[in-house]
Amino acid sequence: MAVFERASVCTLDCPDTCSLTVTVNDGRIIKVRGSDALPYTDDVICNKVARHSAEFVHGKGRLLWPLRRLGSRGSGQFARIGWDEALDEIHERVIAVIERFGPQAVMPLNYAGPHGMLSTDSMSLRFFHRLGASQLYRRALCGGVRSEAWAGTYGAVPGISPEAAADAALNIVWGNNATVANLHLVRQTRAAQRKGGRLTVIDPLRTKIAEQADLHLALRPGTDVLLAFALAVELERLGAHDRAFIAEHVAGYDEFMALAQAWPAEMAAGECGVALGDIRRLAMWMAEADPLVLAPGNGLERGRNGGSGIRAAIALPALLGKLGPRSGIVLGAGNAFPKTPAKLQRPDLVPPGTRTINILDVGRHLERDDLDPPLRAVFIYNHNPIVVHPDQNRLRTGLSREEVFLVGIEIAMTESMQYCDIVLPAASHFESDDLYPSYGHHWLQRAEAVILPVGEALPNTEIFRRLAARFAFSDDCFRASDHELMDDAVDPGDPRLHGLRGSQLPTGEAMRMSGPDGRPLALFDNVMPDTPSGRIELASEVLKQRWGEAARLPGFRPRTAKFPLALISPSSASRISSTLLGRGGKPDEAPPLQMHPEDARPRGLTDKRPVRVWNDRGSVILKLQLTDAVPPGVVASEKGAWLATSPTGQTISALVSADDRADLAQGACFNDTRVEVVQA
Repeated sequence: MAVFERASVCTLDCPDTCSLTVTVNDGRIIKVRGSDALPYTDDVICNKVARHSAEFVHGKGRLLWPLRRLGSRGSGQFARIGWDEALDEIHERVIAVIERFGPQAVMPLNYAGPHGMLSTDSMSLRFFHRLGASQLYRRALCGGVRSEAWAGTYGAVPGISPEAAADAALNIVWGNNATVANLHLVRQTRAAQRKGGRLTVIDPLRTKIAEQADLHLALRPGTDVLLAFALAVELERLGAHDRAFIAEHVAGYDEFMALAQAWPAEMAAGECGVALGDIRRLAMWMAEADPLVLAPGNGLERGRNGGSGIRAAIALPALLGKLGPRSGIVLGAGNAFPKTPAKLQRPDLVPPGTRTINILDVGRHLERDDLDPPLRAVFIYNHNPIVVHPDQNRLRTGLSREEVFLVGIEIAMTESMQYCDIVLPAASHFESDDLYPSYGHHWLQRAEAVILPVGEALPNTEIFRRLAARFAFSDDCFRASDHELMDDAVDPGDPRLHGLRGSQLPTGEAMRMSGPDGRPLALFDNVMPDTPSGRIELASEVLKQRWGEAARLPGFRPRTAKFPLALISPSSASRISSTLLGRGGKPDEAPPLQMHPEDARPRGLTDKRPVRVWNDRGSVILKLQLTDAVPPGVVASEKGAWLATSPTGQTISALVSADDRADLAQGACFNDTRVEVVQA
């Protein structure tokens, strides 16, 4: 049998986008390990990918051929059909929808399962744009709040690379469960600690990286903006504001500080639930530290004050003047790459007047038919919405409607696929060619398939080529090969690519996006803010125009709720979002509910016993884990488990409101959920 090793890239939803070495035996993946093709990976990858990739590709849940639903939605009863039969039925039923309701009754429901530029949004969006389908605003689900906060403050530019954390005198990891969701950042912070640097973690949950920190501030969910305001005031009291830097490079300083002054450390400590001495200690460390690196994570954005929390946090290095080649903020990495999305996705094909639907509203629109035209054909791909979306039960009700034609494109038979009328088998990232930027570092990678697609699976690009042909779309852009799509994805004239087209990038070797001087990209070194004023904008007219008057400056909206406990949903060591790479899909694999003993005693709850976590939207049965890793008033359970893990057939996504929104980008409030817990 032929055994060989091939270079690849991990495309799952993680900021590290690791380089891989894949061992193949007779056409099957038998081993996956990290490589040094991307120096940041440095031969190390997470256990999830190392241990479970072969099962992910070749396991019994893998979809191998097109299927047609036979039983009721969600029953999992399907019959095998051929590709031609599947495409014919999709064409016939979608055309029937368009003839009756118009093309906007059709919608893609996709997100970011794979992070390759081709598999995520290339030929697929060309198809939906040409079809005239409703557009989908996806960023509200995750990432939009963070991106808007960053762009409104610094512009569409990259922050410092995460490698800078290895030499920081102080690293601040804020709202980032980095050990399971940003592994290589942890390696950098640990390297800095070995050199005498300090690590501060700001997170309601005592995560593993928090246990390794020199200081952990376990603040209440949603109060990050107040902590940042308090730090700004305390730094001013210490005389640490860099007045010269602020005068030259910061706009809105006086307005920002006027808001911050209302929350000195003495007041913020009580509202945030942290010790006054810890706020003052962190401010002193920040004033002293050179270099200083701040690494905000996704957890920071997932609440009503998410945009304000991020904006106030990323203002702090600017107040200190600590931005340059060694100090900075690990954010905005996606802006490091010379992407050309208009060429790749062809928005010019969209008919004028086509509506855009917020991804968080899809469940309501399907359930209530409150759109004109109503949604009557939905394509689900790169996404497991039943597990991931807030207000899970409402979405399930909407997807259960027989009058809505559902097409699924997936690697595995997820619970979302069980609701579809036609399911098409997609190739994994190990079975297709793609181009991989990152949202966590500055290295661009290209990978080729390491094995042929299993069964009758096809890459996303080929699936949508075939759909375009079946719908008689004759434009040349629908015949583009994957190599041509790579060339459309990035600008070969940009100096960061050294004259190479996307398809010419080497495999097995990452290309660092660097400045004109060849050095790593860093704000106030070889990159400057790209805001309308050319300065760091603590007061943003752009955000005001996009999201309303209240978005001009960061602010605090207090939380009032019917239910007493705040539920947060951290990342898992067993899953990447809802992609199962270990545990989370079977009845005995539910993540526990972590609760402080002070909250358990008055409720008569016992460790390791099942409890019911509930609110007006749903109810989940989980095993209780009593721990002081969460502060009183807060409970935590990992995100991404499937419906089968709870006897109620629901997960914690059922408890999250789809109608509560963050202060920027209409973002989902996963960490702003209130619940009660009782004995099951």
